[in-house]
Amino acid sequence: MSDQQKSREERVRSKGLAFVAGATGFTGREVVRVLVERGIPTAAHVRPDSPRFAEWTERFRKLGTEVDTTAWEDAAMAETMLRLKPGYVFALLGTTRARMKDVSRVGGDPKTQSYEAVDYGLTALLIRAAKSSGSSPRFVYLSASGVKSKARLPYYIARFKAEELLISSGLEYTIARPSIIAGPGRDDKRPLERTGAVVIDGLLSLAALLGGRKLKASYGSTTNTILAEALVRLALDPGAARQIFESEYLRTAS
Repeated sequence: MSDQQKSREERVRSKGLAFVAGATGFTGREVVRVLVERGIPTAAHVRPDSPRFAEWTERFRKLGTEVDTTAWEDAAMAETMLRLKPGYVFALLGTTRARMKDVSRVGGDPKTQSYEAVDYGLTALLIRAAKSSGSSPRFVYLSASGVKSKARLPYYIARFKAEELLISSGLEYTIARPSIIAGPGRDDKRPLERTGAVVIDGLLSLAALLGGRKLKASYGSTTNTILAEALVRLALDPGAARQIFESEYLRTAS
């Protein structure tokens, strides 16, 4: 490693800890792993009411990370941010229609797991807490390809609102908009998404042969491992501040 690289790594470590919200998710667990491999102190957030709380706590501690179990409440999360003073906050949060149905099936309120409540609401809560930390962290938000101001679907509306709130927050931010995140190891099987990724990638490969290489680059699927490498690299890159990165870039940024 060159002196310049060593100096950069020292500056990265001196900036402080990385807080990962959504650490137990498909992308989040890989982000935690990459951060640890980079030698960056990391706090992996695990919901205190998680049905797999013990499993995830043990898994992250074996990696050498701190496990944070702060409740998703404004005062509690603000207190945690103030205590940890993170240099990086990763918001890798999201819900699914299947999760909403599961909650409804057992008599719960599906609105608690809606896109508005999770994709936007919890991200907004984390933004407020990060602002109150006093450490001016880089806030890395995992959004989605296709997010735009005129979106009509609840999923995209929630994520556009989260992006707009982050951009206007005053925090140093990096927003990533990947396409379909595929690969083995998901806790929820998502057969339609997996099949869709195969079909879409096949069609895009055909389009590329016919001259549509830009389409394939923009909308082809990626894996959680490739995406995690890109997110961490962008978080540590001063030049990636206050920027939005689309799917095409994310597949080459790892």
